[in-house]
Amino acid sequence: MQTNQQNQMQNQQQMYQQAPPVLTTKDALYMNDMLAWNLLAMKKAHFLAEHCQDQTVKQEIEQCGMMHQKHYQQILHHLGQGVNQQSNQTLQ
Repeated sequence: MQTNQQNQMQNQQQMYQQAPPVLTTKDALYMNDMLAWNLLAMKKAHFLAEHCQDQTVKQEIEQCGMMHQKHYQQILHHLGQGVNQQSNQTLQ
């Protein structure tokens, strides 16, 4: 009985080596949320940096904003790669 439970747990914990080629509605909504979160964080950091008088703090806030901008761009890049791969498969 215990080995059966262990096998079930192992089957549930299997991870994909590569993401499936399908983007569900839930996945798309989550990607949209991630883009929105990073864009908002980037805008807030820019606003705070503009109003900060301490140059050290201002620089740290600007770096934080740049990090969120980088994450935003990376998400867009990954989404673009998926679209390109899908269109290439359709053409073949």
